This record gives sequence, structure tokens and C-alpha cells, in this order.
Amino acid sequence: MRAVRHLVAHEVRLLASIARWVARRPHGIGRGRAFSYGRGQGAMMFGLGFVCVLESVCMAVLLRNHPAVHRVVFMLDVYTLLLIVGMHAASVTRPHVLDDTGDEAFLRIRRAANVDLRVPLAAISSVRRELVTTHEKRDGRLDLAIGAQTTITLELSSPVRHFTFLGRPKDVTMIRFHADEPEALVREIRTALELTRERTAPSTSPGRPV
Repeated sequence: MRAVRHLVAHEVRLLASIARWVARRPHGIGRGRAFSYGRGQGAMMFGLGFVCVLESVCMAVLLRNHPAVHRVVFMLDVYTLLLIVGMHAASVTRPHVLDDTGDEAFLRIRRAANVDLRVPLAAISSVRRELVTTHEKRDGRLDLAIGAQTTITLELSSPVRHFTFLGRPKDVTMIRFHADEPEALVREIRTALELTRERTAPSTSPGRPV
């Protein structure tokens, strides 16, 4: 039942993302700065949508003498197309967010409606621009590829807990993810890290009172 609840909640978020996309209302940015990542998968999502429409037309021809079955298949095709649009809408309306305005500065790394990971800036040990196109599963590492590639590698000094699609906890110390403008995001993260370290650095001891 827990898996079913996660699946239903995910599909609800996808459908809600379509409304946000139409209304131009991004999710969860607040005082932070948004960085997109969905541009690299636009063509792929368009291709999936086209295949879905083509399949629906073919099934309409094949099932023209079975109207009851055709109605069921048609509704499934429409719902599948809605989910495809929702996946792209979620990628557009749920960008990465860098927020260094408060005491709890963080980087929010997301992928559509199924990954939303808040990483405290204090836990980041290094960040670099790195193009990776092959991703093998490894303990302690989270790969969030878009269009089969990641462009930023984040190394952590302390583990951050990530929950998988079905809600299983996983502690990660390295995160590889994609951004449409990786150089800009890496530069902003490094600047935010410097500010965070300045805030948390111990103050110099006062001189001997006179």
C-alpha cells in the first residue's frame, strides 16, 4: 500500500505541474534563485508525446469495430499523454533552487516530481562542472541524469538522506545532476559557500583589555 500511495502522490504532482506550467507559477523558489534543467529533455518528451498520439490513431483504426474496447484504450492513451506532459511541466516548474539568504542556506536539487533533495551548503565540500554520460549504480552516490547526462558533481562532507521513488531511505555523499547552465550554477554555489563559511567562521579572540 505504501508503494501505491507514493505512485498516486507522484501522479497528482505531475498533473498539478501542468496547471502550474500554464499559470507560470514555479514551485518552491521562495527567496532563492532558480536554475533550470529540463531544456535537455524537451525533444525527447516531444518524441514520446508524438509516439503516444500515433499509437492512439493506430489503435482507433484497429479497434473501429470494437467501440467499447476503443473507448477504454483511448482513455488510457489520453491519460498517458497527460503524464508525459506532466513530466515535462514538472521539470519546468520545479527547478533547482539555491538559497543563501538565511542562516540555513541550502541547495535544493530536483528532477521533475520524483526527486526533491535539500542539501545544506554547510555539508558541501566541493562542487565542479563535470560532464558525465555513463552512470553506474554505486553506494553513496546519487545520479540525476537528464537526457542521459549530468553536468555538475557535488561532493559532501557529511551524508544527506535521499528517499527513492518508493520511499526507501538512502544516504548519499556524492550527487551528480544536470543544469541547463552548469557554469553559472557552479559559480553561484561556490560564491554561496564562501559566504556561508565567512558567516560560520569563528571570530578572532579579542585583545587583552586595557
